[in-house]
Amino acid sequence: MKAKRDPLGEIEALRAEINRHERLYYVSDSPEITDGEFDALMARLKALEAAHPEFASEDSPTRRVGGERSNTFAPVPHRIPMLSLDNCYSAEEFLEWHERVKKGLKNEPFELVVEAKIDGLSCSIEYEKGRLARASTRGDGETGEDVTLNVRAIKSVPIRLDLSTPPALFEARGEVYMEKKDFEFLHEEALTAGEEPFVNPRNAAAGSLRQKDPAVTAGRRLKFIAHSYGYLEGMVEPDSHWEYLNICRGLGFNISTLGNRVCRGADEVLAFYNEYSERRFSLPYEIDGLVIKVDSLRQRGLLGFTAKSPRWAIAFKYPAQQATTTVKSVEFSVGRTGAITPVAGLEPVKCGGVTISSATLHNFDEIERLGLKIGDRVVIERAGEVIPKVVKVVPGARTGAEKEIIRPKACPSCASELFKDEEGVALRCVNPSCPVQFKRSLLHFASRDAMNIDGLGVSSVEQLVDKGLVKGFPDIYRLKKEALLGLELFKDKKADNLLAQINKSREQPLSRLIYALGIRHIGEKNARVLAGHFRTMKAFMASEPEELARIGEIGPVIAEAVTGFFKSEGTRTMTGELGALGLRMDEPERKTSGGSLTGKTFVFTGELKTMTRDVAQAKVLELGGKETSSVSAKTSYVVAGAAPGSKYDKAKKLGVPVLSEEEFIKLICGN
Repeated sequence: MKAKRDPLGEIEALRAEINRHERLYYVSDSPEITDGEFDALMARLKALEAAHPEFASEDSPTRRVGGERSNTFAPVPHRIPMLSLDNCYSAEEFLEWHERVKKGLKNEPFELVVEAKIDGLSCSIEYEKGRLARASTRGDGETGEDVTLNVRAIKSVPIRLDLSTPPALFEARGEVYMEKKDFEFLHEEALTAGEEPFVNPRNAAAGSLRQKDPAVTAGRRLKFIAHSYGYLEGMVEPDSHWEYLNICRGLGFNISTLGNRVCRGADEVLAFYNEYSERRFSLPYEIDGLVIKVDSLRQRGLLGFTAKSPRWAIAFKYPAQQATTTVKSVEFSVGRTGAITPVAGLEPVKCGGVTISSATLHNFDEIERLGLKIGDRVVIERAGEVIPKVVKVVPGARTGAEKEIIRPKACPSCASELFKDEEGVALRCVNPSCPVQFKRSLLHFASRDAMNIDGLGVSSVEQLVDKGLVKGFPDIYRLKKEALLGLELFKDKKADNLLAQINKSREQPLSRLIYALGIRHIGEKNARVLAGHFRTMKAFMASEPEELARIGEIGPVIAEAVTGFFKSEGTRTMTGELGALGLRMDEPERKTSGGSLTGKTFVFTGELKTMTRDVAQAKVLELGGKETSSVSAKTSYVVAGAAPGSKYDKAKKLGVPVLSEEEFIKLICGN
């Protein structure tokens, strides 16, 4: 007979497990379980504590809101606690909540506002006299993290409130989130760079908001949507939540318009929930349920709060989007930068409103972590309801016929040898002529900051590659007018113009060519540093990792990328052909002596509006100055654009002069 488990032992074990998952979810942004699995653990703990009140504890996760506060950012105490919501998963549970509200209001009529529950990161934004003064995460409910600089970088957040006479203090609470299309873009970028991708849009939003450099946050396309009443001083309070939402709209905030409705009874709420059961998959953002709130603020006051949640609101969640299927095969796809991503071919299965037949496995470390084999039964999940992924293997379903997944040794596109990246996570094809990578590489090669071949755009590249006229960079310089005239896009004048641009590009210096080759981690600045150090392509190609790593601004990561790039026989052959076709293979000496910035050292931070950072850095070098990436007491100037990062703070601390973009332009123009 199975022994009955000790209730105290189970309670303590559940508390420890929930605390661990809360840290993974809220602090590390790396959850191991789904929301549904987490909620099941919490529900079990609540039931045990209710049945055994003698084991009550103030430090139980059922008595605590949210997760632990990260130490990365300064603490911000909330004037009014940011409480989490209770959840329900069925019509029966929702109706029970509805009855509790009716009882709490003594059967007084009430209306409910229903909103789509966007899955992002809760955020409080405070305005003092109409100006954005402070933004913070929910943190543990009582104290959050100061993310003001990063929130200012979110374009959907108003910097000033649209009011002629703004209140002394206005606090809007809402959700920072990432739309599905932007998550897909970020996910693909991470995979092709050989980096660990975010699991879903919620984690991508949280990780992006917690960046130390606001410029990174600004580039992540985050959005903010106001959904809750915070704190107000110096303005007449609204009577209802619906009125508050309209105030927010008038002040310049986004509010939910795709999933927003006033309902006059439980039946209307259930109808709305059922309507969105399928409709939610077509929304631009991920939702995991609906939030139902009593509309009247007066009635909310009558209902009050529990220790962790308001009694006047509940999250009505949808079932987790998971399914079980079989891995039929594993294919290897080639990303834009040559990263090889294993993709599982699945027995087609319905999940999250669509039929899934493939799922990403991210990288080979993930395959080992899962212990995955071909033929395994697996649980899949639509990560963020967007990109399917394999969550876990069902080992009990194995028959013995499953097969190991063998890492490829050659690129599935061009058969070139594969190399591990410096982190040892991704396998990568470094052949620049690899067909799958080549079209994008060709566009980069011809771009304005590289070889600057005007006329070699997307449409031209598509036709030239598809017709087999250009199979590698050297073929650009072998093009003849007759071949171009055979393409739909080209007439006589356009063909002449493109050939003239191609011929002109032969004179671009070595630094431009190094950048054009598309070596990982090498941008325009590092290309200039490398070209200035080695002076010739021959010396650059023969460089050793130790020598590269000793160059200022380079370091071991770029050193490995360079030597890995030139390990390929195809790369070396291609570079030799470019030289034979008349491309310049050296870097001219810069005449910087006597320049107006000679002896001056610059550091750039934040986003410049009138020029790219690379253009600004090049101008400094042209005028005899030096640009570095770190601030010290010897730095001459820090140039601060929009949303400057920690370099700005360090400059202020050290007393280093800080220039605005306008002041920098005056300096380089001699005004």
